[in-house]
Amino acid sequence: MITMDITLVIQMVNMFVLMFLLNVVIYKPVRKILRDRATKLQEMHDDVAKLQDNARRRQDEVDKKMILASGQAKGALDSARASAQAAGDEKIAAIKAVADAEKDQQLADVKVQIVNAGKELQANLDGFATAMASKILGRSF
Repeated sequence: MITMDITLVIQMVNMFVLMFLLNVVIYKPVRKILRDRATKLQEMHDDVAKLQDNARRRQDEVDKKMILASGQAKGALDSARASAQAAGDEKIAAIKAVADAEKDQQLADVKVQIVNAGKELQANLDGFATAMASKILGRSF
């Protein structure tokens, strides 16, 4: 049977002292460490979120700059291509003009040669006619 005497009070006091000591020595420090750890993890999570947001913004800036640079490069390439095309067209026109002038000169030379040959043939026509007639008829004129 259970008797109620001073040992019960001593055990109760012993239990309260043990609870107090456990609370001071173990529970409060462990809870503080867990709170600190949770706070630190939350801070790290916030820092990671900030860094990711910063990285996203910087990537957006880089993308915008790349698009701008690409547009500028395309414009420069188009203008260089246009100037090269214009220079090529000018050279082709100059070469064509020289070729046309040379062709006209050669045509004029050929026409002069044709006229000279015609005059020469006209001058020698009587001699050719006499020579042909003498060959055909077999006697000289």
